[in-house]
Order: sequence, then C-alpha cells, then structure tokens
Amino acid sequence: MALVIAQVIVDVSTAAIDRPFDYHVPAQLESFIHPGIRVHIPFGPRKVQGFVISTSDETELDEKKLKPIESVVDIEPVLTAEMLELGKWLKDDTLCFYNDALQVMIPAALRANYTKLVKVENASVLSEPFQNLLSKDLEVDFASLEKQHLIQELKVHLDTGNATIETRIRQKAKPKLQTVYHVIDASIELSGQAKKQQQVVDWILETNSKSFTIVDIQKHVQVTTPVLDALVEKKILKKSKQEVYREIELLADTSIDKVVTLTEAQKEVLETINRAQQNQKSETFLLHGITGSGKTEIYLHAIEEALALGKEAIMLVPEIALTPQMVTRFKMRFGNQVAVMHSGLSVGEKYDEWRKIHRREVRVVVGARSAIFAPFENVGLLILDEEHESSYKQEDSPRYHAREVAKWRAQFTNCPVILGSATPSIESYARAKKGVYTLLELPSRANAKALPPVDLIDMREQLKGGNRSMFSMELIDAIRDRLAKKEQIVLFLNKRGFSSFVLCRDCGTTVQCPNCDISLTYHRMGEALRCHYCGYEELVPTQCPHCESEHIRFFGTGTQKVEEEITKLFPEARTLRMDVDTTRTKGAHERILHHFGQRQADILLGTQMIAKGLDFPEVTLVGVLNADTSLHLADFRAAEKTFQLITQVSGRAGRHEKKGHVIVQTYDPEHYALVNAQTHDYLGFYTQEMQMRKAYQYPPFYYLTHIQISHPDVLTTADYAGKTAEWLRENLSQSTAVIGPTASAISRIQERYRYQCMIKYKREPNLTTALHQLLKLSRTQWEKQGVRISIDLHPSTIV
Repeated sequence: MALVIAQVIVDVSTAAIDRPFDYHVPAQLESFIHPGIRVHIPFGPRKVQGFVISTSDETELDEKKLKPIESVVDIEPVLTAEMLELGKWLKDDTLCFYNDALQVMIPAALRANYTKLVKVENASVLSEPFQNLLSKDLEVDFASLEKQHLIQELKVHLDTGNATIETRIRQKAKPKLQTVYHVIDASIELSGQAKKQQQVVDWILETNSKSFTIVDIQKHVQVTTPVLDALVEKKILKKSKQEVYREIELLADTSIDKVVTLTEAQKEVLETINRAQQNQKSETFLLHGITGSGKTEIYLHAIEEALALGKEAIMLVPEIALTPQMVTRFKMRFGNQVAVMHSGLSVGEKYDEWRKIHRREVRVVVGARSAIFAPFENVGLLILDEEHESSYKQEDSPRYHAREVAKWRAQFTNCPVILGSATPSIESYARAKKGVYTLLELPSRANAKALPPVDLIDMREQLKGGNRSMFSMELIDAIRDRLAKKEQIVLFLNKRGFSSFVLCRDCGTTVQCPNCDISLTYHRMGEALRCHYCGYEELVPTQCPHCESEHIRFFGTGTQKVEEEITKLFPEARTLRMDVDTTRTKGAHERILHHFGQRQADILLGTQMIAKGLDFPEVTLVGVLNADTSLHLADFRAAEKTFQLITQVSGRAGRHEKKGHVIVQTYDPEHYALVNAQTHDYLGFYTQEMQMRKAYQYPPFYYLTHIQISHPDVLTTADYAGKTAEWLRENLSQSTAVIGPTASAISRIQERYRYQCMIKYKREPNLTTALHQLLKLSRTQWEKQGVRISIDLHPSTIV
C-alpha cells in the first residue's frame, strides 16, 4: 500500500526552511489531511505547526526516513484552494516567506502560541525556588525558570533525566461555551419545601420549554445555578455545554432600514457594475463620487445583486472609526448575513466572526484591511471604500496592499472590484484615465445639496493682528454661532497627544527617546512622555536633563491641548475627543460616535479617524486647525495626502438639510493642494500634481522600490547600505536609478540605526530576480553580522 505524503510549510519564518517539507501521513489521519489544513509536526528537536499545501504518493527522500505528522489542528482546512494560490502570489509580490504569506490570511485568534514546558519526575531533589514554581502536575513554564535565574539548575536535571522539555502549541482563542438545561421529565413531584425548584417546573410547563439557559429563565423566575443543579440531580433536567458565538454589540438600532431611491446618476453607475457581475467579468471600477454623492448606497445595491446571483461580497473600510456606522447600515440591509472583521474586536469575537465566514453562515463581510482574506469560496464582488487610504497598505511583512490583493482575487474568481473615493489616489485616477480601470463618476450630492463653502484663513495675518491662539477669530465666531443655534461642530487636528515635544528654552534640548532618534510626545493623561515608535515612556521632567534649567516647556499642539483651549474659550460646550488615546479601550470608537450622534456633545474633536465617512445631520461647521501638518513632510505624496484630508473632512459638513461651512487654518494659503481643496476641484489638483510628479520622476510616471538596512551600530549600517547600493547598481540595468544610501528620516528606531536606498525605474526586467538574490545574500551572510534588510516593492510612505 502506497504511502501518502504531505507537503508541509513549517511555521518558522527563516530563509533556510522557506520551502515545503515532506511528511508521512499515518493511516489514521489520511481522511483528515487535505491541502489547507494545519497539522502538528516534529521539526528537529521540537514540535511545531505547519500548513499542508498538497499531498502526493511520491517523495524524493528515503521513505523510511520520513517523519510522520503527529496530529491535525483543524477538522476542516482553514485555507481554501484560492488562499493557497494567493499565498504563492503574495510570497513573490511582497518578497516574504511563504509561511508569513499563509499566516496573514488567518486571524490572530487562530495562530499558534508556542510554550516551552518543563516536566519533572522527582520534585524532592529540586531547590525550594524551583519547587515553588511547579504545578500539581509537576510542570512549569520555561519562561518562569528564566525569570527566576534557574536555568543552570534545570540543565543539571535535564542531564540526569529528572526533567524534560516539551513544546505545547495552543491556539489563542477557543469557542465560547454556555450551559444549556434540557427538560427530561417535568412531571416528577417535588416536596413542598422546594419552592424555587417548583417555580422552575411551573415555568417549564407553562412555556412548554424543551431546553433553556439560565439567562432565558431569569427573565421570568428569580433563580440561581444551585436550584437548577438540584433539578439535574432529581433527573428533571440534564445539562450540557453548547457552543455560542460572541455577539458584537452595536449601539444603533439595526432593525429598520431606510429605503433610498437612487438618483439617475447612481442608477447608471449601478447598471454598469451589475452588468460586470452578471457576465462574471473581472473588471476594476474606480467610483469617483464627491462626498455625500451616495457611494455607500451603490455598494449596498451592488451587494444585493451579488447575493441574488448566489455570490458573496467583501466590503473594506480604512478606519475602525468608520466600521460602526458602516456595519450598522449593512446590518440594517442584510441582517445576520453580515460578519465584521477589524482590530477593534476582542480575540474571541474575531475568532467567532471568522468561523461564521468559514462555515458559510454569512455572505457579506465588512471590515478593515485584513478582511480582504475572508475565506469565502464564491466571491462575487469586492469593494474598497476610500481606496486612496494608506491604511490599506500593510507596513510589516508581508507588505501587501489590500487593493492589489482584491484585484488578484477578482481575477481568480472572475468578479468586479469597486474602488470608491471622493479623492482617488493619483495612481488609481491615472490608471482610470488610461483605461486600465473603468471610471465611474458621481459629480453631485445624492440630495442635490451644494458642497459647503470653504474659507482659507491665513494664520500669519492672525499673528500679525496679535492673535496667538490656535483658533482664528473667524473660527471662534463661527463656533459661537453654531453653539447658539444648537448645531454641531467637528474640529480636525492631524495629531494626537497634548503637545508635540518638550523643549528647554535655555539650551534648546528636546527630550528624546533613548531607543529612537525622535522626540518624545507629551501626553496629559498620566503626565507622561511617550515614543510613538517603540512605546518607551517616562515621566515629564521638572528640569532639563542636559543643563538642569527649570525652563522646560511643551511646544506644538496636540488634541489634548486643543481640548483644554476649547474649555477656556467655550465653557458651555460639551466636547468629545477622538484620537488614539481615547479609543484604546474596546468599543470606544462606537461609543464616542454614538454619543455624538445622540446629540450628547456639541463638538467632536479628533485626528484623521474623524475626517472621512462619518455622517451626522446636525454637523454644520467643520474646522481644520492646522492644514500644514501633513503638507511639508519629506514625502512625495504630502500634497496629495493634504488635499485628500481637507476634502474629506470638508465633506462632513452640511450633508443633510442644514447648510454647512468649512474653515481651514493654514500658514500657506497659496499652496495648490489647499486652493483646489477650497473649491472641491479634484481634477484641478490632479492636473497640477501630475505635472509635479512628472517633473520629479515620481509615480505614476515611475515605479519606486524602497530598501532599508538596519543594525545597532551606525557605521556598520552605513557600510552595508553602501554595499547594497553598489550591488544593485551592478545588477540592474543602466536606465534604472539607485538613489542613496542615505540615513532614514527617523535614523534610529528601537536601538537600530536605519539607512535606505531607493530604486526608481520605468521598466526593469531584472528587478525581481535581483531582489531575490539580494535577499538570499542578506539572509545567508549579512544576518550573521546582525544586519537586517527589508524591501518594499510598492512603498506608500518613506520614513
């Protein structure tokens, strides 16, 4: 009888083992082993997880030397055939390890936790500190022994055989179980003293219940678990554990769906999309619709068509802040057919939502970037709302862009992709103009309301007039006016924290992070200075650490400082602040937006998470406190990002019956990004920005690849960065420019110095081959010296 051989990708991300390994499938596991299933396998001296990617009856190795698969993790494959193919593409497209490409497709809740466990035979010969750490089963976590400096003692017991080490693999989440009581015989008589038990039996007879939970019965009878357990002993009830899903709490009512009549422009756009769905055509649509033009309603109608055709749909939104409002609309339309996937959920909730999709219990997924990997097998429509958003790009390996993954899945399943935005990325709009994408336009708001007027306030003039506040006189007057009218206000600041940095006014020292070359940010809560790159934190100093002067002050403007200023200027105003600090807790996004939507606050102050997609009828004033924050960054996309942010945040005003007004404060009111944002002129901005991109040879006219080299020693980093640039120039064609090496904008993060090179090219046939060779060189030789290299083929930012 022929052996069954499984090809397994091992859950270890290193260059030496970035390939399939052959394992023998024991006879008792043959019916379980299919491509896409996870297994426990011996690998060297330890036990790890792996993904089965294929099976066969042949191997190039000696069959007798093949190790057997020990057990299966899943009953059914967690990865579909499409996902396994997608993993191969992702590995090549992002130059990552195959294991990383497969791991990114399953939720963190399903990923393995590896624990080294020490088992002891005879505890009496151990030292007292060692004995104190042991469990009843004579086991202890290896990490606990490390903390207590007991590794030397452990080694002695390992040598004598009194101790052994084994690897335990656990999943991060488990199914949620609840106790269910089943009625066996409610006719059994009870004694007169068992009054509570009799109340339960009476309720059972009255409602004719066959099974119930304690929560069900407590709505009618005040009863405790011991009472029910007594009925179990008397054979009136029996109890069992049943799996239930964790329910995601939505604060808004999802039972009522507003029926919306589409405009003629919306109908035309929808017909074009639906034709592609009906013809099973892989086509990418760029839906360019101004803010308030009704793009979401088109998404909903297009998904209805996908479901009518027996297909499934994936809808991506860029911010967690947008998810509650979007999920509410989708639940209103599609009910329990909707699963939600984003980072604001608990591990258990993510696990349950993923299993709903995997078990085909839902047909629509709404979520952030990772939802693009939803394990549907019959996708009929993929949508990226706010397609221009940089949050669709993963900055860690694998460095994928959700848009490119969506296009790959659309080609694989022959279905359309909708990329929607009021301010499409320059690259996407250029592709639409060239005919690579199909351009669909919605040039006016769905309710025929005009876009709000935008005033650019020159803050230089405010300073000359003696106003040193962060609020211009025009914005102060407009806020007072709206507060008097009981209307709502959105204030936007593209920052978080109380102040940008802490500076000594005597010697000019700024308080720096000890691990990164960047100043620490002051956070009022906890009076702390924090690094937003490595998480380092320290208390605010009372004197300068360099010259010991007491003249140490906060500089810059953060959301906490603005909130304090609002309280001084408008003491009667109720303010909600929405930034990374106020939304750390679970469900915080939704609570803040719900309170604002219920008119429990007059002003919503926030960072970019409030800039787009939010829809509140009473918001009539939007204030942008400093439009220049993102305008002068060392990034060729700085003007584009600023235009997009100002246009998007402007679209939050006057979306319903009341007229809106937008005030943008700036020190550079003549900049073309702001001038075009003022007139809501995307085409005008696109034309000017394309001229700039062409002149400076940036995308979409040229492609960029970003290479970063890091090491704890600055000279070593510079040396290997020079070797990298030299190697690239030798192995790429002369028409390709290798720029650098130069120190990165933030030259040190987490105690590692960073240098970078940039490859700029129009066509480079050798690029993929050369980069694979460079990675091989780095992984086989340079990593031994502590040098790390990372390659981003399609960088969204360069820092």
